[in-house]
Amino acid sequence: MELHRLLDTLDPDAPLAQRHLWLIDLLAWVRGDARDPQESVDRVRLLLDAAQARPEWCARWHPWWNTFLQTVDLTPLLADFGFAPRTAFLSEFNHRMRRKLLPGTPETTDLAELFGLLLPSPFDARWIQALDTATLQRLRSLLLEAPADDGAPASVATAEFWSSTLLDALTFCIGQISATGFASEIRARLSADAQAGRPFHDLPVHFEALRQAVVTHGPDSGATQLAAERLTHQLDLCRQAAQSVYTHLEEHGISVGIVFLLRQLRARILRSRQLLDCLLSEKPERATAALLADLVQVGQDGRSIRALIASSSHLTAAKVAERSAESGEHYITRNGAEYRQMLGKAAGGGALLGVTTWVKFALTGLALSAFWGGFAAGLNYALSFVLVQLLHWTVATKQPAVTAPAMVAKLRDIRAPGAVRRFVDEVANLLRSQIAAIVGNVGAVIPVVLLISLGLSLLSGHPMLSEEKARHVLHDQHLLGPTALFAALTGVLLFASSIVAGWVENWFVFHRLDSAIAHNPRFTRTLGSERAARWATFLRSNISGLAANISLGFMLGLVPAFAAFFGLGLEVRHVTLSAGQVTAAAATLGWPVLSEPAFWWAVGGVLVIGPLNLAVSFYLAFRLALKAQAISDVNRQRINVALRQRMRQAPLSFLFPPRRPAAEPPDPDDASGDAVPPASQP
Repeated sequence: MELHRLLDTLDPDAPLAQRHLWLIDLLAWVRGDARDPQESVDRVRLLLDAAQARPEWCARWHPWWNTFLQTVDLTPLLADFGFAPRTAFLSEFNHRMRRKLLPGTPETTDLAELFGLLLPSPFDARWIQALDTATLQRLRSLLLEAPADDGAPASVATAEFWSSTLLDALTFCIGQISATGFASEIRARLSADAQAGRPFHDLPVHFEALRQAVVTHGPDSGATQLAAERLTHQLDLCRQAAQSVYTHLEEHGISVGIVFLLRQLRARILRSRQLLDCLLSEKPERATAALLADLVQVGQDGRSIRALIASSSHLTAAKVAERSAESGEHYITRNGAEYRQMLGKAAGGGALLGVTTWVKFALTGLALSAFWGGFAAGLNYALSFVLVQLLHWTVATKQPAVTAPAMVAKLRDIRAPGAVRRFVDEVANLLRSQIAAIVGNVGAVIPVVLLISLGLSLLSGHPMLSEEKARHVLHDQHLLGPTALFAALTGVLLFASSIVAGWVENWFVFHRLDSAIAHNPRFTRTLGSERAARWATFLRSNISGLAANISLGFMLGLVPAFAAFFGLGLEVRHVTLSAGQVTAAAATLGWPVLSEPAFWWAVGGVLVIGPLNLAVSFYLAFRLALKAQAISDVNRQRINVALRQRMRQAPLSFLFPPRRPAAEPPDPDDASGDAVPPASQP
């Protein structure tokens, strides 16, 4: 629509919805094709030129503008826009989902609701920020301030109306800040100094002093400036007090809900500072434009589900990665003795999973329904994995999801001398550990399954599998089938189990369940003080592993059952279990199977499953850990360079443990000492 036609359609007496639709069309014309902010600025100037050249239009505009200000409520936009209507994470999640799915209406007197229709694009923030001071002053004098003889209440005292609106918005913001600071989950976690300082108690007092100064002496008076400085200082004290809660969370466990509250509190403090700038700035039009642009960006973020989850769960992800790192240290071998010990632990795990393979095939003979068959298989896997944990054995594919955060923890202070070199050492250590674990698992599961099959044949006259079932197993494990896809899916499940483990451990620590078990009278009466203390210590040390093993077992059993319900036909492929299944099939078919291509294709499938299980789970955990440690792209490039250098200089260090510890000479190329010296060859 051309500008003159748009201006001609202005009607001060139009219904509410039509007036707002006209303003939406005007701002859409200013936005244009949303490519160049300067072009939108030029359109604003063109609008001002047209308004200045048409006094009769201004005579219609000012009543329209006065009606707009008297009809809509600006305060919710200034005080509450972009903040959660409720203080709970899930409530805000549901609110954003409704805003995404349900359309808004221009027939509203809530400017916060109308704002998303007026300025719906991120480009709006760019052209508003591009407005120069001269254009803003001209816009204010020509359109936003009516002539003194207009007679309308809003136009006679535009400055007073704006000051009153800003004070109302500040009242709401200060009230919300105080209420959040008084919330039990925040108050109980403040540091001792913050609690003694009582910053949230004194905040309303300082704001009331400011309000009285503005009302009595005006916003430009010395008394107002002094009161504003005191209020700003008090807001800083509140921000520092809220920051102390993070220290408590880092030590005692993270809560997404509390992190969400803290982020809302910090954002309200920043909004209060912006409102003060608009109230007291020597160039209020510049401060108002900055606030308006910020509201546009806040509106974009306020509609984003991803932004909500990312901002509120970042510390949780960091804590999960940190707790996984603590667990992962136990799975990394750094010398020959640890390497041989890993082989032994993996052999024990492989032997137990050989029994698990037999139980799995026995359960399939029960002909259970899809869900209960998956549940039974998941229970079998979970019990086996837990038993492996309690016996201090290991399963190869469970390692990468917890060892990746342990490696990235070496980069916590990446600028420290030798940080990248130590990380490369951990990569080599991890790969060696994975090879040892896979060799131990597969090397033990094969003879155990063969022995079980032989024992069943001698005792019952029947092997573990029928011939039909054995050929079906070989077909399922075929290298050219969907084996690789299913192995990658299993890698995702392995990573998911580590997330469950980290979350459960964080939840356990956050709610201090170890202390509750050790000291709660109900537990001590039932178990006795000493036994309750032992249970508390055991669960605190093993809760992460138990959660990982149980969740992984049930995911391996139930995910195919749920996928089958939707007709997806997904399966899981775990290298040790697959090796056991192929071995059982070969035991049924006998020596002639070695001459059949189907057997060797299945062996090829098993050889692919292991690396894919490891690679996918490690990659996902590695990415999470990098984000948790906030590793920049530049430092990631340094890591890649160091890895390539180690592969050229000492490739065997990724396969076998060194015979003696590698020397650590200073880096000739980097003062930080991050060179990658050749490791000792085996």
